Amino acid sequence: MSTSRDVYVDESSSWDWTVASIEATSYAPKIVLGEEDSADKNITDLALRKSGRRSQLSSYLRDYDITHDTVITSDGNLVHSALIAESEPITFEEAARDGHWWRAMEEEIDSIKRNNTWELVELPLNKKPIALKWIYKVKVNANGEIVRHKARLVAKGFLQKAGIDYGEVYTPVARIETVRLVVALATNEDWSLHQLDVKSAFLNGPLEEEVYVQQPIGFVQETDKHKVYKLNKALYGLKQAPRAWNKRIDKFFEGIGFMKCISEHGVYVKNTEGSKIIICLYVDDLLITGSNEECIESCKAELMKEFEMNDLGKLSYFLGIEFTQTKYGVIMHQTKYTRDLLKKFSMEQSNSAITPAKTGMKLEHNPDEEGVDLAVYRSIVGSLTYLCNTRPDLSFSVGVVSRYMQDPKVSHLLAVKRIMRYLHETEQFGVLLSKGNEELVGYSDADWCGDITDRRSTVGYVFFLGKTPISWSSTKEPVVALSSCEAEYVAAFEVACQAIWLYSLLKELGIN
Repeated sequence: MSTSRDVYVDESSSWDWTVASIEATSYAPKIVLGEEDSADKNITDLALRKSGRRSQLSSYLRDYDITHDTVITSDGNLVHSALIAESEPITFEEAARDGHWWRAMEEEIDSIKRNNTWELVELPLNKKPIALKWIYKVKVNANGEIVRHKARLVAKGFLQKAGIDYGEVYTPVARIETVRLVVALATNEDWSLHQLDVKSAFLNGPLEEEVYVQQPIGFVQETDKHKVYKLNKALYGLKQAPRAWNKRIDKFFEGIGFMKCISEHGVYVKNTEGSKIIICLYVDDLLITGSNEECIESCKAELMKEFEMNDLGKLSYFLGIEFTQTKYGVIMHQTKYTRDLLKKFSMEQSNSAITPAKTGMKLEHNPDEEGVDLAVYRSIVGSLTYLCNTRPDLSFSVGVVSRYMQDPKVSHLLAVKRIMRYLHETEQFGVLLSKGNEELVGYSDADWCGDITDRRSTVGYVFFLGKTPISWSSTKEPVVALSSCEAEYVAAFEVACQAIWLYSLLKELGIN
C-alpha cells in the first residue's frame, strides 16, 4: 500500500517476538524506503521537512510585546529576567510568592479594616454573596521608575442586578479642559499647584443597599469559614462604588466651606478673607491651587485628617499628563505616554513625518477594499484620542480616522500610521501655559461637505485664555449643510455653546 511518494509499508512481514534484539524491542515501526532513495539515504540521515506555511499571531496577543526566551541584553542577561522584576501577577498564587505583593495585599486589608468597610456575619437565607478578586498593578512615575506595588481587592460587580443590588451609578469628574483652565489660571496668577491622591477612595463611600461579599482568598478566617462580610461601605468593583465615594467627599467639601461649581460638578471653590482655593476632583485624584499658601496647607491638613491620602507635592504628573515648569510658564505634555504608545505598536523605529496627515486628505468607506484588524485599529485610535488632550495639532487627523472604527480598511490604517510617524518626530510637543491677560477669545472654522460618504461638514474651534489654548475640538456637524454659509452658522452655534460654558465656569471661579 503506497502512502506517499517515497515511503512504503511492508505488509508481507510479521513481528518476530522471539528475537531478543534492539529491533525486536523497539517501538518504532519498520519503514522501507523506495528504490530511488535507498541507494543514497539512510533513515538516520533523513532531515525533517520544515513547513512553508506562514504562522500568524493570535489576535489576543497583538497588544503584547513578545520576546523570545533566548533573547539577551548587551550585558549578557536574559531579557525575560528583567521583565519578571516588573511583571504584574495574574493570580493570587503568583503574588503570594513575592514579598512586595504580599505586603501590598496586607496593606489593602488593613485599609479596609481601618475604614470599617465590612463586618463578618452569617449569610441571610435570601441573599447571595458576591465573589472577590485580587488585582495587581505596578505604579510608575513619569520616568518609568517603580513607585509602589499596589494590590486592590475588587468585587465582581458584574454579578449585581440593577434595581436590586444598586440604583444610581453616575458620578461627575472634572473635564481635562477644566484642568487646563485651572492650571492656566494658576500660572497666570503665580499660584502654586499641588496634587493629592486618596488611598482606597471607594472604601470611604457609605452604602445604602445591603451587600454581602465572600471572604477574600488568602485572608479567610479559619474559625469562621462559612461566614461572609456585610459591607458598610463600598468596595472597588461594585456598580455603586464611584457614586458612593463622590457623595461622601462632596458632603465633606460642603462641610468645610467649599462651593461646588454649577457649570462643572468636579470643581470646588472656597473664598475666605481675600483668599481663594480651587480644587479639581477626578475620582480619587485632587488638584489644589489658590492665592494663599497657608490656606492651601490648612485645606490639605483637613483632607488628610478625614481621609487616608498621599501628598504628591507640586504638580508634575496628573492623569497621565506631565507638567514641566519653565521660565516661560508650564508645559503640559505627554512625552512618556507618546513613547509608550509608539513602543506598544512597534512604531518607535518608523520613518518620521512632518505633518499628521497629507494635504487635502479625504478618506471614504470602500466595501471592496481589504479590511484590517478591528481590535488593533480601535486600540490605536483610542490611544491617539487621549493624546489629543495636550496636542491640538492632532485633533483634526484623529477625528477623521475615528469615523471608521466600525469597519476600518487598509487606507484608514495607513492614515493612522501617518499620525504615528508624525508622533515619532514630535513626541516631546505639548501646550505652553504662559502668563498673560485673562481675556477669553475663541476662533472657529468649517469646511463644506468635507466628508465624502455622508457629505457632512467638519467644524473646528479653539479658545485662548490670554495666550494659552485651553479648549479645542474638531468634529463633524450633526446635520448636512446646504451651503457654506449654513456650515459656518452651524460652526458658530457650536462654538457659542462652548463659549457660554467657559464664561460661566470662569465667572464661578471668580474671573471677570
